[in-house]
Amino acid sequence: MEKSKKPEVREPGIQTPVKFLKGIGEVRSRFLAKLGVGTVLDLMELFPRAYIQRELNTPIAEFRVGQQVAFTAQICWVDKRVTKKNQPQINIGISDGVSAMVCTWFKFYPGMEDKLKPGGTAWFSGTVSEYQNMLQLIHPDFEILDEDTESDFWKQRPVLPVYPLSGTLTQKVIRNAVLLAFSQYANHIAENLPEELIGRHRFEPRKNALQMMHFTTRPDMVEMVKNRFVYEEFFYQQLMWARHNRFHRDEVKGIVFENKKHLTRRMYDTLPFVLTSAQKRVLKEIFADMTSEKQMSRLLQGDVGSGKTIVTLFAMLLAIENGFQAVLMAPTEILAEQHYQNISRLLQGNAEVSVCLLKGGVYKGKKEIKEQIADGSINLIIGTHALLQEDVQFSSLGFIAVDEQHRFGVEQRAKLGKRRTRPDMLYLSATPIPRSLAMTVYGDLEVSILDELPPNRKPVSTFVRSSEKLDLVYAEVRKELHKGRQAYIVCPLIEESEKLDLLSAEKLFQHIKTKVFPEFTVALLHGRMKNADKDAIMHAFKQGEIKVLVSTTVIEVGVDVPNATVMLIEHAERFGLAQLHQLRGRVGRGADQSVCFLIEHFPVSAVGRERLTAMTGTTDGFVIAEKDLELRGPGEFFGTEQSGLPRFRFANLLRDQHILKLARNDAFDLISKDFDFVLPEHSMVRSQFRQLYAKKETLMQY
Repeated sequence: MEKSKKPEVREPGIQTPVKFLKGIGEVRSRFLAKLGVGTVLDLMELFPRAYIQRELNTPIAEFRVGQQVAFTAQICWVDKRVTKKNQPQINIGISDGVSAMVCTWFKFYPGMEDKLKPGGTAWFSGTVSEYQNMLQLIHPDFEILDEDTESDFWKQRPVLPVYPLSGTLTQKVIRNAVLLAFSQYANHIAENLPEELIGRHRFEPRKNALQMMHFTTRPDMVEMVKNRFVYEEFFYQQLMWARHNRFHRDEVKGIVFENKKHLTRRMYDTLPFVLTSAQKRVLKEIFADMTSEKQMSRLLQGDVGSGKTIVTLFAMLLAIENGFQAVLMAPTEILAEQHYQNISRLLQGNAEVSVCLLKGGVYKGKKEIKEQIADGSINLIIGTHALLQEDVQFSSLGFIAVDEQHRFGVEQRAKLGKRRTRPDMLYLSATPIPRSLAMTVYGDLEVSILDELPPNRKPVSTFVRSSEKLDLVYAEVRKELHKGRQAYIVCPLIEESEKLDLLSAEKLFQHIKTKVFPEFTVALLHGRMKNADKDAIMHAFKQGEIKVLVSTTVIEVGVDVPNATVMLIEHAERFGLAQLHQLRGRVGRGADQSVCFLIEHFPVSAVGRERLTAMTGTTDGFVIAEKDLELRGPGEFFGTEQSGLPRFRFANLLRDQHILKLARNDAFDLISKDFDFVLPEHSMVRSQFRQLYAKKETLMQY
């Protein structure tokens, strides 16, 4: 593996900070940064999210309630009024020349009504609802198309691009900046795909393709043009996986464990339950890896409650009976403690396995635990990030399991895998990735799936309820509380938001505590709290001292509370399916029947309705994951960069599978012929690859 060199900057002009473009400056550049735009090239790659056609182009009569629409129409009338509750309101009538509908704003900026002039033409985008038998858009995005402030260039265009916005940015500011960027820097745009691949796949040259994305007069052709950007994203990512796989195959040798069936057989014979067929299948896959000479790098996926911990324990025991130490790392102290208690209980009476818990902070006995880990007298170690500290030395580390692996950064995971002994690595995830995508998303990992729940688990009953019937839902929750059960109430925001008319957790907490369940102990939990405070609240909830926990999605991945039988999710229409499924997984952990109430707030989009329907139709996490990816796309689905999961700017992992396969084949073919990009025809690929992946590849090579 060649050492990473400093990334080459091939086009200094196009890497100019965007703040130096006329009309942008320091303040607007900060808003552009929130859209991922830092340089002129980033701005060129900020593709429109829609295109406005100036002519009236969509029959309003064909609209349906819940549908997402974007169209051009004429403004017929404007009515600004004050409601009975003394709230200002703007209503306008719009028409396509045949049919009409109403747009309504309850919140708006000063002077907005002056822009909405009868006779004007505007573009509108929003979710269709209905009021008094009339189609309506509430708080739609809009843009006036015949304003005098438009530049001459854009006034003459039959099609206008619509960009994502941030802060005080407007469409006109971004359009003019994009126009200026291309007029000044178009000649600096460099190709980043080999000519042979461009010709083979009939792609547009990069310079042409970028200009077509912004200045097209044929929006129907945009998807075809965009395919080359999808391909190049996949191609360079797959080059990294191809190099990684080759490196692992040729350079890295792991520990060859012997399946002695000593500790593992004893555990199997004394288990208080029977393993599912899925657990047995997955154990065979893991043991096959561990007894081979390759360093295991395997992802274990399974729904909440599918039995990942017991599978992990068997793998740890295989390492221990071969004279090695095994580690299980969890993202929070409370999860680490839960694993410690469960595993200690299962290993009770087994003198050959010595278990310890290592946490952060200062506490009595910590020094002694580290000494025992170092001298090998402790062979099963459970802990948090504290395991990554320099002063934690292992005697003979042979196996590492990382629970909720997406909560750890790539660098943290790689740090463990690069240990001298090349320990086998098992990553655990309760967030199902669709089967069709797991290998391409994780690239370097083999994948095992626990797709079967233990027979004693009862599916959580799930109901969608309108916010107007909350009193009835609270009455159902109260019945459970009086039985001695506990409840979660989840809210999407911590504080009141100007932009979204959603409940805040703070406000909801006060309401629940004082008005709804004053007779029960109610607590609030959210992500801005200190970790110690969060752990204390979750501990008190687990102990039954707190009966109702009002929380943001911080409890999405958390501790087992078998006595919690109710999950109530406010504004459920705002959550993604996978997130709703994870939240629902917090209940149903015990023998009692559990229930999940999804509270919807009007209006609900067509996509929101599909999500809620899917939630009531299945409890299978993998079915949910497929549907969620289909509805939301991978951008939201896969979360943050720290997770190590790819965040593609142009590609959609579900829609673009055919392009991914092309890119993967081309990338693996290139690496098989030219691992270090030494051939002259690959010099440009080498430069681009280093710029994109040199740092990440250094982390991944373990």
